[in-house]
Amino acid sequence: MCDFYTGLYLQMYQVWKSQGKTSHRLRVFLQRFVDENDTKKKESVVTNVPLLSYYEMSEHLGTQDFSGVKDKIRTSVEYHGFSKLKHFLFGPPKLHRDLHDERDRIFCIAASVLENSDRIHVRSLQTIYRSLTGSRFDCPRYGNHWEEIGFQGRDPATDLRGVGLLGLLHLVYLLRDAKRQVLASEIYKLSLHPTQNFPFCVMSINLTRIALQALREGCLNKECNKQRDVLALMCDYYTGLYLQMYQVWKSQGKTITDSGFVLQHIETHGKKHPHAVLKNLEEYLAKKKSAANLENVNLGEEQFMSVVDSETAGHY
Repeated sequence: MCDFYTGLYLQMYQVWKSQGKTSHRLRVFLQRFVDENDTKKKESVVTNVPLLSYYEMSEHLGTQDFSGVKDKIRTSVEYHGFSKLKHFLFGPPKLHRDLHDERDRIFCIAASVLENSDRIHVRSLQTIYRSLTGSRFDCPRYGNHWEEIGFQGRDPATDLRGVGLLGLLHLVYLLRDAKRQVLASEIYKLSLHPTQNFPFCVMSINLTRIALQALREGCLNKECNKQRDVLALMCDYYTGLYLQMYQVWKSQGKTITDSGFVLQHIETHGKKHPHAVLKNLEEYLAKKKSAANLENVNLGEEQFMSVVDSETAGHY
């Protein structure tokens, strides 16, 4: 406390001397000095807000007003000429009418930007950071620390262009759903590999973009009609794409220079065979659940997740 006080006094003296302050302005200067340092102190307070669950975030987005973006969304692809006839004869089935509103809401979520004034939006970012790093405390909204988990710069919002809040929702789903945390852990550890590393969050956003385009092109209509829940299907499809990317990346020794080709392969296969993507995920989760049961690990209970710990960090 004494050192903090001495530091403030020294800082005040340096400012006072350099700016040639006079005695009659002492009171005003001191008040402003105290106010500014009080603000800095408040900003530096470490917080520990509870992690956000997928259900909290999806419920919040379910009640959000999207009237400002609804006219800007594009929910389907328009075909012309021969392509229109080909799509009519051989294309996917139409999405059931009672699912149109939910589909439209997904595109509205993707068209919406992160708002610093929205508590849930900011909590989703904090949840992603803390889940991946193991930190028990929130981090600053801006800073180089976001690059540690695979964003490209100081502000994750700039990476979300094209997928908006859907990019955050998918990450929260992957990281906070108890049955998928093992997969998230394996993917994240691979993203930190000395030679096979890739930006975890940016890769996730690219896969969300692929999933969104697959929904727009009607590639997921059959599965959506079967499941009767477009958002849940989208989240599983996105997770399945990330699983497939992980399997290809790891088994074939891919590196960041291969990312464009890998994503193109994932997109082509994912659009043609969405059922296979979902089936692969189902089999992976069943296998992990079986292994967990043998080890008496409960995958059905949501808990705090830290992908990298002292025992596994740096070991592959």
